[in-house]
Amino acid sequence: MTAAEIIKDLKARKLKPVYLLHGEEPYYIDQVVDYMEANLLSDMEKGFNQTVLYGKDADMATILNAAKRYPMMSDYQLIIVKEAQDLKWGKETEGASKEASFVQHYFENPLPSTILVLAYKYANFDKRKKLYKAISKSGLIFQSDPIREYQLAAWIEDYVREKGYKIAPQAAALMAEYLGTDLSKIANEVEKLLLNISNDITIDIALVQKNIGISKEYNVFELQKAIVMRDPVKCNQIVNYFADNPKANPMVMVMASLNGYFSKVLKYQYLPNKNDAAKVLGVNPYFIKDYEMAARNYNINKVFDIVSLLREYDLKSKGVESTGNVTDGELLKELVFKIIH
Repeated sequence: MTAAEIIKDLKARKLKPVYLLHGEEPYYIDQVVDYMEANLLSDMEKGFNQTVLYGKDADMATILNAAKRYPMMSDYQLIIVKEAQDLKWGKETEGASKEASFVQHYFENPLPSTILVLAYKYANFDKRKKLYKAISKSGLIFQSDPIREYQLAAWIEDYVREKGYKIAPQAAALMAEYLGTDLSKIANEVEKLLLNISNDITIDIALVQKNIGISKEYNVFELQKAIVMRDPVKCNQIVNYFADNPKANPMVMVMASLNGYFSKVLKYQYLPNKNDAAKVLGVNPYFIKDYEMAARNYNINKVFDIVSLLREYDLKSKGVESTGNVTDGELLKELVFKIIH
């Protein structure tokens, strides 16, 4: 079940007595929790029947004692436990404490008039626990998995479309490259961008660069293109800019981008049917021409060498191999020189 499907059920008042929202990606957990907090109870009902607790400040006995109360002048009471990963859940061993038994019993037989929400973020709840099995029977469990890098551009396009706007594939790809996999950060940046345009305009690279603070000429996307074209002058200009602005262009982001790109170039070269390239590589068909160009300019052996170089310099940038007092900027200059020559 997706976050959108859960919210759809909540709107239809299809409610469960317990919700365990867990996983490494906090964005969707926050979406569901925010909707519940804002909409499940009326403003009048919230005063007596809505409680928000935090895992590090609460314990299960306090939470469940509250959960066993009946609502006042309402059909339901809502208890939201944020940062539930910080809760002490109790040991599930033979001879477990009375408190652990009390916790287990509640989740097996939750009060129907209480909606207890456990927002367990940045990690997956242990599915081997008896509590997990109890909640799966009596309530609803939602696992929020992190998005993969190759899915980011499509995710951005879908998000923008849901807001009633349009974005060019290359603009979505640039945002994905620049902003990384933090969906909350991406959503915030998109929202800020949409405030400055009308919905009859297609968001292009220029608008992204202007509103998100990405340099028009000096970004990872442009460096990638310059390397593919084996353009030493452009490569040096971009790398020098990166060296002078390390906070805006961190080495880890540059290395991740180049490694992901050339790994896909290698995969492209081995494809028996290039017509399936977009689907196999997980990229928008608009960008396949870039992979064709890279495959022409770098043969398979050279791409193997490039992937090896990227791993070597990634380790150097993290201090795994001694580089003396060499800066990230100097390492990047050296790496790009070896790639294009």
